[in-house]
Amino acid sequence: MSDPTIGPAIDPVTTEIIRCALLQAAEDMNTTLIRSSYTPVIYEAKDCAVALLDRDHNVLGQSSGLPIFLGNLEVCTRETERVYGREVWEEGDVWVLNDSYIGGTHLNDVTVYGPIFAGGELAGFAASRAHWLDVGSKDPGGSMNSTSIFQEGLRLGPVKVYAGGRPCRDPHEVISRNVRFPHATLGDLRAQVSCAMTGQRRLREIVSRWGLETVMAARDEIFAQTERMERAAIAAIPDGVYEASGFLDNDGIDLDTPLPVNVTVTVSGESVHVDLTDCADQALGPVNCGAAQAVAAVRVGYKLLVSGDVPLNGGSFRPLSVETRPGSMLAAEAPAACQYYYSHLGLLIDLVVKALAPALPGKAAAASYGDSMIVQFTGTDPRTGKLYVSQEATVGGWGAWEGGDGESCLINNVNGSLRDMPIEVLETLFPVRVRRYEMRPDTGGAGQWRGGNGVVREYEFCGDTSLSLWFERSVTPAWGLAGGAAGAPPRVTLNPGTPGEREMLKVNALPVSAGDVLRCESGGGGGYGPAERRSPSARAADLAEGMTTN
Repeated sequence: MSDPTIGPAIDPVTTEIIRCALLQAAEDMNTTLIRSSYTPVIYEAKDCAVALLDRDHNVLGQSSGLPIFLGNLEVCTRETERVYGREVWEEGDVWVLNDSYIGGTHLNDVTVYGPIFAGGELAGFAASRAHWLDVGSKDPGGSMNSTSIFQEGLRLGPVKVYAGGRPCRDPHEVISRNVRFPHATLGDLRAQVSCAMTGQRRLREIVSRWGLETVMAARDEIFAQTERMERAAIAAIPDGVYEASGFLDNDGIDLDTPLPVNVTVTVSGESVHVDLTDCADQALGPVNCGAAQAVAAVRVGYKLLVSGDVPLNGGSFRPLSVETRPGSMLAAEAPAACQYYYSHLGLLIDLVVKALAPALPGKAAAASYGDSMIVQFTGTDPRTGKLYVSQEATVGGWGAWEGGDGESCLINNVNGSLRDMPIEVLETLFPVRVRRYEMRPDTGGAGQWRGGNGVVREYEFCGDTSLSLWFERSVTPAWGLAGGAAGAPPRVTLNPGTPGEREMLKVNALPVSAGDVLRCESGGGGGYGPAERRSPSARAADLAEGMTTN
């Protein structure tokens, strides 16, 4: 039965039909974005996410995409309304925002959103966030050694880019003149605008079929159902205060100083509070993020462990509160650099799970390899004479859990459905040859259940190139649980096996030459349970399948 306090009664069948229609609308938006985009970081790697919001900025439906944007896109519509007032929304308008201190991410992650009107009445919003290849930072594509937001590119607060369905010339000119690839960038902007327009059409169709009052009644029922399920899941966790700690390797500038991330989770009845105030102050290097992204990371960790089977919507996080400290690495303020905002967020997700592991031992997994492990190279393509930027994430090993081995060669939990770049695409678009791409055996932590393995990906450069790297989790590699061993940390080697061999995890704009070889080895996931309890048949299978070598 419907709760009589939440609006008009609505039958369960209609509620479920509308729920599915809203989720499908979000998936349609995502498909539009991916198929319309100009750059491989979106159409191949799928570095994007979309959401359909109600008129109060709550999530009606969110597509598959990057979990780190979980329940986070509405921050942009709320901020626009806070700045300009409710009356700012007009039919056919589309807005853009990428300010790191509002959306929480780096400037390359651009959110495009617009209001949805049905019958002349504001019914909701359509929003997408996608990674733009270049936003005019001091180095093409982004810098691993930036120390200020002003080095990281064009920073936009809420800006209207379409008015009444037509492009606004001035902001398009500003964007075009401040990026290195204006044609592709404006193409990706238009793809996001098309995504928003798809959301507008889909929600109008839903409202046209059932009426706005019925759709809003279904929304209220869906949110209430979700909140009840969330609270029931939390109520099953023993009350208490749970803590976990870890370290980022460094901030990319001071390579010798790890940065602490401490998490305190308080479970009380049907609610959870997560305290992130005891973490490092905002750093000189680009490892900072706006508070919105710290909240999003906590939500990912919470959903992984507590209620992963409950769909995401505006009722999902009502029982969850997150506290950050302004001026800290997890709630940075201007002019903090934010280009690599996600390294500590991957660690934070694992720490939320680790903190709650004693309370939920049958559900918690050991830590994953944890970071995006970025490989970026840029230069002039000798085949075309044109500037190019290649940027890709690297897959690795996930943690084991009670009853199962960790997955090998999987993208990290920050990035969700993002994909590593196919070799055929990489070699076609850029002057590089991939010489090896294979599993890295023996990198998963030993245990009764073994951690997943990382990978080896080896590049040979076919022209002079500027190389940048951001590999993490060597100071706090993927830990094991319940007696399991930690996974192996990452390793990156330039020209391995030669007199000029050089190991490094972070570097910015390092000149390399045609014929140079880069070997990237990602880390493995942690093991679960004592290794001596692993069955002889499982050990034999590990050897036979190449997961281990001894």
